[in-house]
Amino acid sequence: MSSRSAALRYYVFTRLLLAPLMVLTITTVVFLLLRATPGDPVDALLGARAPAAAKDALRVQLGLDQPLFIQYLNYLGDLLRFDLGSSLATQGQTVWQIIRAHFPATVELTVCGMIVATVVGVSVGALAASRPNSPLDAGGRLFGIITYAIPMYWFGMILQLIFAVQLRWFPIGTRYPLRGTPPAGLTGLYLLDSLLTLDFGAFFTTLYYLALPSLTLGILISGVFERMVRVNLKQTLAADYVEAARARGIPERRIVLVHALKNAMIPVITILGLTFAAMLGGAVLTEVTFSWPGLANRLYEAISQRDYPVVQGLMVFFAMIVAVISIAIDILNAYIDPRIRY
Repeated sequence: MSSRSAALRYYVFTRLLLAPLMVLTITTVVFLLLRATPGDPVDALLGARAPAAAKDALRVQLGLDQPLFIQYLNYLGDLLRFDLGSSLATQGQTVWQIIRAHFPATVELTVCGMIVATVVGVSVGALAASRPNSPLDAGGRLFGIITYAIPMYWFGMILQLIFAVQLRWFPIGTRYPLRGTPPAGLTGLYLLDSLLTLDFGAFFTTLYYLALPSLTLGILISGVFERMVRVNLKQTLAADYVEAARARGIPERRIVLVHALKNAMIPVITILGLTFAAMLGGAVLTEVTFSWPGLANRLYEAISQRDYPVVQGLMVFFAMIVAVISIAIDILNAYIDPRIRY
């Protein structure tokens, strides 16, 4: 037991050491890609026809006249002080202020999308695996292929056209009615704030506005979980201990739900965690398609405006989230499975 604890501590220590290196690599790549991308942030701010003197003055003010290496060192120095910079396009709004204003919307959309993806993916995958070589199994495989192949933006626009424009069942383009007052609270998460203030009307209104983008995101992601659950559950159902359970007369439904599904979910939990981290930083297409006021949509605007500090700051923020979640998942897996070690 003591050697296992020591190995686990060494694994955790190693993972913690590698995390800053991962964040540094991502931030360096983003810094270089932004400078290599066509387009001048000074032109974006002042316009291409602005006087050359005004452009040069602004370039000096922003530090863009410095050599690239000096800009990079200044950038790293600011990061060490947790200074992510200020927006060029909004005249001084800090990146941390942008994160506080938009990140709650992204978190709510991601959490609701993950709930939809998990419920749909695990249910369809378990049904398909429990009836091998049946129409249910074929339907599960077809579901996984279709959800993987459909482009996110196309699926989102089709759902908007049908359920928002034609049928008028769901609203789009905002988190809350424009004439309504959002739930007050410290977190900015409307669902959580409305529950803390016992404002159930606001809670269901927020859910109503989240429904269509969450379903779009969740249904398309659910195909990944469906395939993972189906494959792993099939292998688990063929194991010796499952055959022994059948020999003892335990009902098949109880074998699937109580014994096999739990073991089959171990690799799925890893994919679920990594997908959640990726969705927090990468749900750009969903947020842009639905004009959702989240952080990914704000990142898209910053890229369009060549707003270097905002793009760099948000990418660093997303990289830190991915690093923290991946470390947590690795440690959890290492604790569950002793074979996972460096």
